[in-house]
Amino acid sequence: MSATDAAADFAGVIARLGVETDMIVQQIGFDTDCDEELTAAVADVAGSPVLDADTDEVVDLVLLWWRDEDGDLVDGLVDALHPLADNGMILLLTPKPGREGHIEPSDIADSARTAGLQQTSVLNATRDWQGTRLVAPKAARK
Repeated sequence: MSATDAAADFAGVIARLGVETDMIVQQIGFDTDCDEELTAAVADVAGSPVLDADTDEVVDLVLLWWRDEDGDLVDGLVDALHPLADNGMILLLTPKPGREGHIEPSDIADSARTAGLQQTSVLNATRDWQGTRLVAPKAARK
């Protein structure tokens, strides 16, 4: 599947995320269980490759793939905040209910609050992954 085909398949997810041309996107926690087509679709709409976890650039969007066994979610969210632009967002991608590595919605909400983030929406990102859109509260944005 080409990147353009992937972008068409994920058009609804990408629209709900607010991905736009010229956005700089970073991906953290990507592994063999993740959905490469979603990453390709985001890159296609953004117009540039998705950066890996060790980039030094300021980014507009972080795709954070996280499973229960990945460790403390608060720490992962705080780490994802470091490269994020003032008005940037995090898409926390977690396995759907019933799949290995699933994280309870209440744990996501608590971790987001502790990390200083606000949950704005939950979406069906892929067949196996759900996405939780997180941003800094408006009062904290510059």
